[in-house]
Amino acid sequence: MNTRILLTTTSYQDTPGSHQELLESQGWDIVRERGPLNEKQMLAIAGEFDGFLCGDDAITAEVIDKSLPRLKWISKYGIGIDKIDKAYATSKGIPIGFCPGVNHTTVAEHTFGLMIGLSKKIVEVASCTRVGNWKRLTGNEILGKRLGIVGMGRIGKAIIERAAAFGMELQAYDINWDDDFATTHQVSRCSSTDELFASSDIISLNCFLDKHTENLVNRQSIAGMKDGVMIINCARGEIVNTGDIAEALLAGKVGGYGADVLEVEPPPADHVLFSTPNTIITSHVGSRTYESVQRQATMATQNLINFVQGKPPLAQANVLDG
Repeated sequence: MNTRILLTTTSYQDTPGSHQELLESQGWDIVRERGPLNEKQMLAIAGEFDGFLCGDDAITAEVIDKSLPRLKWISKYGIGIDKIDKAYATSKGIPIGFCPGVNHTTVAEHTFGLMIGLSKKIVEVASCTRVGNWKRLTGNEILGKRLGIVGMGRIGKAIIERAAAFGMELQAYDINWDDDFATTHQVSRCSSTDELFASSDIISLNCFLDKHTENLVNRQSIAGMKDGVMIINCARGEIVNTGDIAEALLAGKVGGYGADVLEVEPPPADHVLFSTPNTIITSHVGSRTYESVQRQATMATQNLINFVQGKPPLAQANVLDG
């Protein structure tokens, strides 16, 4: 029986590059779907594949059960595996490959795009100009602003390296603190997210989504922030409580919100954040550049090739017994 693979990530499919040739060279039977697929969609097609080359599709325990006994491997395109029931996959002996270290440059650049876009009101002004309204708004510099980074992993560090060039004051919170990096880049350590929230002019969320970070930004934590604070979210939509951030934007407590992620993707046309002031929402494209897509897609494909050939992947997100 030929190896049959479900490919769902649209970035992979839509971007030309050497990863396409690498995938085709394997002689696998590739079934292409336009993800991210929800649980219902996954359940409708599960059971006929040896492996998933997936994006942010819902790979729940129920999906895994429906996929067995044929499913042997999961290769995640990207680094966030919160949509995969890792514990259940592990219990069923299914290895999960993923792609750390491939998109930090792109996401860091996108973070500054949102930050500068909000500070200089670029989107609002450009939209007015396009329709013949010569609207001259007054923005703000980011020079000298205190930037607080929640999560000093690869992306957080890439943001810090770039923020220094903008003359920003830097502080961060991370459970796994890299003291050498912080010292080299003059990053102050916050003992808690509450401390960081209370003293930052701009907050960048760059942490994984888990039970500790879900709804991290909510009505209570926003109340402890500076008036007019700007929040950038290039992590996961669920880290920010949508209703609470919308309320804070309308009240002026939060001065700006830039997000590349939402709690539901794609969102409904009447999503509340589409009508809040000083808000820029992009369609989860922070890591979608020609350069980054090829890096991620090549690594995800190579992980899958290694699985099929009985070799260890370049990076694995779960540890299996035996």
